Amino acid sequence: MIHAGDVREWRNRDVVDTESHKIGVLEAVYVDTTTDEPAMATVRTRLPTRHRLVFAPLQDAIAGPDCLKVGYVRTLVKQAPSIGTDGVLPAEQEEAIFKHYGLPYQAGAAGERQLARR
Repeated sequence: MIHAGDVREWRNRDVVDTESHKIGVLEAVYVDTTTDEPAMATVRTRLPTRHRLVFAPLQDAIAGPDCLKVGYVRTLVKQAPSIGTDGVLPAEQEEAIFKHYGLPYQAGAAGERQLARR
């Protein structure tokens, strides 16, 4: 289990997939607003002309001394919904991230966001 207190130490670590292939570099962590536990990471990936941030779930992630290993293959993560490196996640796009990974999505009773950037 990954603890919220460790989040600050993860920034700029490499993020690797289940086969230890590098996906990118950890940019930020989003916590579940209900539990305040780490739920998603944004991973800075590079395209030929620009960088972007893709979302990767942290439910099966393992924090190592020099990288963060997520429980998904690189191809799936790189195809995940993304935002620009200077962008923020619009509330209406949260559900698409969860659907991409086949995870359940549940907004708050009053329509609150499920994710908050840490």
